Amino acid sequence: MIKLRNRWVGLVFISMAISLVVIDSTIVNTIFPDIIQSLAIRSSEVQWVQESYVLVLASMLLVWGSLADRFGRRLILLFGLGIFVAASFRAGFADDATTLIIARVIQGVGGAMILPSTLSLVNANFQGKDRGIAFAIWGSTIGAMVAIGPVIGGWLATNLSWSWAFLVNIPIGLFIILGLLVFVVESKAENTAKGIDFIGAFFSMVLFGFLVFALIEGRLYGWLFVNPLHREFQIGDFKWAKEGISIIPIALLVALIALAAFVLYERRRTQAGKPVILDLDLFKISSFRNGSLAALIVSLGEFGLVFAIPLWLQGVLALDAISAGIVLLWLAGGALLASVLGGVLSNRFLPVQSVRLGLALEAIGVLGIAIFSSNSVGWWSIAVWLLIYGVGVGLATAQLTNVIMVDVPLEQVGQASGTQSTTRQIGSALGIAVLGTILFTSSTSYVGHYVENQQSISEMNLVTRQTFASIPANYVTETSGVIIKDLDKFLMNSKVPKEIADEAKANSERGFLDAVKTTSYAAALFLGLGLVATVGLERKKPKKKSPAKKTSA
Repeated sequence: MIKLRNRWVGLVFISMAISLVVIDSTIVNTIFPDIIQSLAIRSSEVQWVQESYVLVLASMLLVWGSLADRFGRRLILLFGLGIFVAASFRAGFADDATTLIIARVIQGVGGAMILPSTLSLVNANFQGKDRGIAFAIWGSTIGAMVAIGPVIGGWLATNLSWSWAFLVNIPIGLFIILGLLVFVVESKAENTAKGIDFIGAFFSMVLFGFLVFALIEGRLYGWLFVNPLHREFQIGDFKWAKEGISIIPIALLVALIALAAFVLYERRRTQAGKPVILDLDLFKISSFRNGSLAALIVSLGEFGLVFAIPLWLQGVLALDAISAGIVLLWLAGGALLASVLGGVLSNRFLPVQSVRLGLALEAIGVLGIAIFSSNSVGWWSIAVWLLIYGVGVGLATAQLTNVIMVDVPLEQVGQASGTQSTTRQIGSALGIAVLGTILFTSSTSYVGHYVENQQSISEMNLVTRQTFASIPANYVTETSGVIIKDLDKFLMNSKVPKEIADEAKANSERGFLDAVKTTSYAAALFLGLGLVATVGLERKKPKKKSPAKKTSA
């Protein structure tokens, strides 16, 4: 009886550990305006503060998922928490963008140790019906924390400072470490092959690093040819050419070469019976393959949207950080409601059916945001849609992991958990990169178009109108919308007449809202593709026993 109690109490601390990782992937969303003003960073650096964490997290999950199987899942989890806490301390005292980004990179290393270890511990310590309940708790925690992160960040930024959004991890992390030591039993795979696939890990990090770099920086450096309106690419003394082919297609080419090298190298090691960072044979399991694809697409839509909405709430609606976070509580409330519904639906529907229902609700919620969001109505225009979206997130996330892992042999759960977590994080990284690029590119376009055609400057010639319109368009984009609430004052300080400044501010608000709408439509498209991807998932009830399978890791 004591062991049973300890196991479930241990699940609480495991869920708290995953909460730290997920919260820190979204907590910065509502503190960005404070960070932008405090550290004077650009919009691309804003994306990198977010991306550096998610990117490193995604690129290293496979490594640590495999090592956790070999050396001990709780051990790797504890080390990861230690690194995460130390990096949070450094992030909290960062005084420039570079320091903050480096601290976020180190946080990503710790997070990459934490995430697959928690899932492996859940999978190893629970069986049968208990495993389904444990997965639901683990998955619902992720869904709720996606929304709760911005609330916590907003409250801390408003009442203390943005630094405390990171410093709060220190006492919480130490408490979780204590709980894991007391209530969680160590677990590791038996008969694992010796050796570490360092080259495979290198190829995977090169792949994700160059891919996400290209997606984030493409709008600045030029997607194909060098963009003469923006800074040239430079690292140290190395400078890219000021004209001709941009660095972006070169980065994409490197990513493609790394992908091909990774696949070929992993297949060769598998055939030789050596340990691999990614056992590609896992993708022969249909539930794992199709579920992972759905998870990647869904994460792409989910995290990109949560990145965009707080910028609109604070930049255009002029909400403070905590108020913007509270608005997102509608999403969190929906996710928590889904955890209650999940228990009822589990007796009536297969997990894959709950996933499909969740994805459908997510798509409906995002479309509602795209269609009905309004500057005049304010945040109330998206509240009910955030609630619907949150219910969908909770239902889909809680059961998708169960669907993905159901047929994976026990000896491969660590690598499989790392792989499926990697697909989610890759989706998150791509979501922030792709939807962030859509947001900022469309913001520049819409704001420039509306200001150029505003009535107060209609008598100016075309070149003069375009030159003037480029000022608010570029400033709105480079500050991620933060400047909008004070744009009229900024322009008037530059000797722009009040009538023109006021109209430019109104048009900038309109343009940024349209950019958010465009981003929401794109997110809905990805969620719809995720729903289509679930068609390939198993329609039968999952087997109670994993199929016997010989593996190399």
